[in-house]
Amino acid sequence: MTTWTPRCSGDPVADGWVALHQAESWASERMDPQTWDYVRGGAGNEVTLHDNLAAWSRHRLRPHVMTDVSSLDTSVSLFGEKRAHPILIAPTASHSRYHPDGERATLSGAAHAQAIATMSTLASLPVADIGAHAVDVNGRWWMQVYLQRDRSLTYDLLDQAVEAGAGALVVTVDTPSLGARDRDKRNPFGAPTGVTFPNVPAHTVEADSTPTHRRIWNPHLANNVTAADITDLTHRYQVPVLVKGILRPDDARRAVDAGASGVIVSNHGGRNLDTAPATAQVLSEIVAEVTGAVPVFVDGGIRRGTDIATALCLGASAVLIGRPIIWGLTTYGAAGVTHAVDILRTELEMAMALLGATAIEDLSGDLL
Repeated sequence: MTTWTPRCSGDPVADGWVALHQAESWASERMDPQTWDYVRGGAGNEVTLHDNLAAWSRHRLRPHVMTDVSSLDTSVSLFGEKRAHPILIAPTASHSRYHPDGERATLSGAAHAQAIATMSTLASLPVADIGAHAVDVNGRWWMQVYLQRDRSLTYDLLDQAVEAGAGALVVTVDTPSLGARDRDKRNPFGAPTGVTFPNVPAHTVEADSTPTHRRIWNPHLANNVTAADITDLTHRYQVPVLVKGILRPDDARRAVDAGASGVIVSNHGGRNLDTAPATAQVLSEIVAEVTGAVPVFVDGGIRRGTDIATALCLGASAVLIGRPIIWGLTTYGAAGVTHAVDILRTELEMAMALLGATAIEDLSGDLL
């Protein structure tokens, strides 16, 4: 990216940003080709990437009419804390690729939109800086973690994150290996010069002698994660531990039995195992398996308020948004992050009114 300036007037409302998809092409014009490939790409033939988007619209919403919807309430309770709406920001790597303030801009935008921001292990800022800025903007944030082969390195990072104010830990369990990300392989994994990951101690990793074209293991990712790791984390930390990357009911049950406080239905944005099911396809069966024991969250391809309404009707407690946040950050900085969430929140409110639902708890399977 060249020197960053906001798009057009710098005001996404004045510039007519009315639907999330508009910002995708705007963002693509502002990124170098390697970074854009990293953002837009998926694994393999990108079947799962595209199905994530299409699967939400395969559900059909069936509204109640002749209902007084003059007062709408989008608030939800998550781990004993009331939130203004069920829209969270998913973890994505290295926000300094998209804006010079990196995760600071994301946190600022999220706070203004009353959204929890999940920070990635691969963030471009140390967790101490993330926590300090969250305090400055009165923002709430969670910490995503990839377990490392040396678990002590993971514990060191999570100790810092919890001390810095992370309200929950999000453990990604679907990445013992990266997927066949062809775009990234052609573009040295989409990592432009100057990108660093201050929360990953690179000096502790031994070089992999396997030729690049035959390499499947990432030296920073543990390939021996089990339910025992989840139990260990729940014992070590006094904040909720969520398990991200669930696509099967039996795995959801194992996560809950291991002590998880919540599960996130996710296929890693279509970036790992291609031809894995879309999250909209498997959400309801996972909700049915955990039977209200813990909240179920979902990400993957959510672009409209009707997608959120569908997810909640299928039993999700909240949704996480990934790529559209990057589009907003790239084009308008913190204001773009806020506006991306605001678009979805407004569309959710419209969907609720048209469905005859005055509160989030009214969104149930009866409306599908």
